[in-house]
Amino acid sequence: MARSHSPGDLAALPPLTRVKLSDILPYDGAPVGRYSRAMEALSGSLMRHNAAVIELSAEDAAVLRCGLESARFYFKTRVAAQGKATRGVYIYRAGRPLEDVDSSPPCMADVFQCMGRAARAALCAVARHLRLRSDVFNHLLDDNPLPLNEPSSSVLVATFSPTSTSQNGRGSSEGVKLQTTNEVEKGLLTLISSDTAGLQVCDPNSRWYIADNGLASGDLLLLTGKALSHATGGLRPATIHRATYDYYLGNTTCGRTSLAFRLMPQSNAVLDCSPIKAAGHVIPQSYIPISVSQFLDDISAEEDIFCNRTDNAYQVSQGNLNKEQSLRSVLSDPLTGTYMEDATYVSCGHSFGGLMLRRVVETSRCTLCNAEIEPGSLIPNLALRAAATAVKYEDERRLFHNASLRKRRKEVGEFRPF
Repeated sequence: MARSHSPGDLAALPPLTRVKLSDILPYDGAPVGRYSRAMEALSGSLMRHNAAVIELSAEDAAVLRCGLESARFYFKTRVAAQGKATRGVYIYRAGRPLEDVDSSPPCMADVFQCMGRAARAALCAVARHLRLRSDVFNHLLDDNPLPLNEPSSSVLVATFSPTSTSQNGRGSSEGVKLQTTNEVEKGLLTLISSDTAGLQVCDPNSRWYIADNGLASGDLLLLTGKALSHATGGLRPATIHRATYDYYLGNTTCGRTSLAFRLMPQSNAVLDCSPIKAAGHVIPQSYIPISVSQFLDDISAEEDIFCNRTDNAYQVSQGNLNKEQSLRSVLSDPLTGTYMEDATYVSCGHSFGGLMLRRVVETSRCTLCNAEIEPGSLIPNLALRAAATAVKYEDERRLFHNASLRKRRKEVGEFRPF
C-alpha cells in the first residue's frame, strides 16, 4: 500500500524517461532500432516509476497549448461570472451532441484526436514489449473514426484547481486547505498535460514523487489504469497518483489547469488475459475474463462501499471484498466471466456452465481432470445454480443501491482535478 508523505518527504527520483511520439507510432515494414529503443524505454519507465513522458511534435504541441489556453480561459470566465474561484471540470466526449457549443472550450476536438493518437501508440508499444501483437488490445477500443452518432468510450477531461490566492486574493498562507486523495485510473491509459506541475505518482517502492515537474507544453505524462492491469494479468499495474496542491500553491497565483485523456475500453468488450498466457507469461488465476461493463461497475461499487461507511447495510471490509471476488470467480464461467446460472455436473463430478460447458461437451473431455466425458450423463447442479443466481442478485442490488451516483459515474466516471 502506498504510504502517505508530505511534500517535503517526496523522493528525489531522476527525471522520467522521455519518448518521442514519432518513435513509437506503428508503421509498416521491418522493425528499426529507433522503435525498439523507444518501446524498451517507455516500458522500462513504467516498470521503474509507474509513469513515462511522451514528447509530441511541434504541430501537436501547438494543438495542446491551444487546448490548455482555451480551457484556462473557459474556467476564468466562469470564475468571473461566479465571483469566486472553485474547482472546475469540463468533459468532452467525441461523437456526443453538444447542447452548449458556444459556451464550450474551443480546440477540444483537435486535442482529443491528438492525445488519442498518442494513447493508442503507447498502448501498442506496451503490447509489443509484452511479446504481443501491437494491435492485441484494439478490439477493446472504439473504431476510429467513430461510427456516425456513436459517442466515444474515451473522454477528454479539462480541470481547474484554484490556488488560495485565486480564491481570496490574500496569499497562500491564508487560503483554504484543499484535500488530497489517492486516485487510480479505471481505464487502459491516461495522458495528462498541465500548465503547472503538481501531480504526485507512487512508484513500485511506495515512494511518492512529482511526476510532471519540468514538463513542457508539448509533453504528456503517461499513466496506466486498472483495465490495462487486468488485461495484462497484472504485468502493468495501475498507477496510484494524487494532486498535490501544496506543491503548486507557491508556484502560481492563477490556479492549475490540466487536460487528461482517458483511453477507455468499450463497455461491451471483454477483458481477457488469454493473449498474455499464450505469450508465455505466468499470471495469477484470479485474472478471469470479465466484461468491461461489469469490471467498471465492480470498481465503482467498491468505491461506493468505502465512500458510504455510514450506511450499515453496505459496510464491507477489504477482506470481505477479497472474499467476494473469490466467490465470484468460483461461480463464474472462466471464459466469459458471467455467472453460471446453467451450472451442470458432468460424468467426472466437476461442474461447468456457459461457454466452458459447451467446450467440455464438444470435446467430450473435462478441462480440469482431463477425464473423458459422457455427453448423455449431464445433470443440472441446482445448488450451484441457486448460489450463482443469489450472488448475481446481491451483486446487482449492491451495484445500484445509489442510483444517482451510479448514473453519473457510468456516464463520465469519477473526474477529480489532476
